Amino acid sequence: MNRTPRLYALVEELRAAAPRSRTVAALAARFEVSTRTVQRDLQALMEAGVPVRATPGRGGGWSIDPAMTLPPIRFTADEASALVAALAMADASAPYAGAARTASQKIAASMTGPASVAAQELAARIVALPARTEESVRAAVEQALTDSTVLRLSYVDAAGRESDRVVEPAGLLTAEGRWYLIAWCRTRQAGRGFRLDRITAAASTGEQAPPRDLTGLLLGSAAAGAVRPTALASLTPAP
Repeated sequence: MNRTPRLYALVEELRAAAPRSRTVAALAARFEVSTRTVQRDLQALMEAGVPVRATPGRGGGWSIDPAMTLPPIRFTADEASALVAALAMADASAPYAGAARTASQKIAASMTGPASVAAQELAARIVALPARTEESVRAAVEQALTDSTVLRLSYVDAAGRESDRVVEPAGLLTAEGRWYLIAWCRTRQAGRGFRLDRITAAASTGEQAPPRDLTGLLLGSAAAGAVRPTALASLTPAP
């Protein structure tokens, strides 16, 4: 068994044994390789973000958190190509681009045969031109959305006017190749769409955003000409 299928099989072996652990010696015997090879494979899984961990001492070994991994998924060649294409189009400045890259690597590592070849060939023919979004801004926005925390922004509008805002993030919108942070702006007391490449600085206030139904902000967005159902609350690009 070559390395890529073995890494995939190793994850499934640990999933099947969870929550019990397996020793390196037992894994080496299972896959008919040396203990050194198994140790290198486990290290490679850790570096790829797979939640494997070692328990030292008598009765210890290696285990995996099954709640943090996916069961086996068999992609067709078309499905694999679609996933890789979608992830490849997430340029380096797009929200969650880092997670998209590692997800793409994990998908590629789990595939063999025609599906893997088709996906890799397609990915090689996709080029994404990055937008101008500071990495620190993107990271702050991502974290605020994950943690539901309030953000303090410095924002430059279409006329070049800069202002400071305190916002409660609702979600992200992409339209015509641009990304927008959709949020409730406390400064303007209204819903706003903030173009990510016009946010010059972003930092968490540490404050938990209060419960607020912001569904209408996302679905009713008119940023960059997005379709807006007339029955929903209006949203305009931040002035």
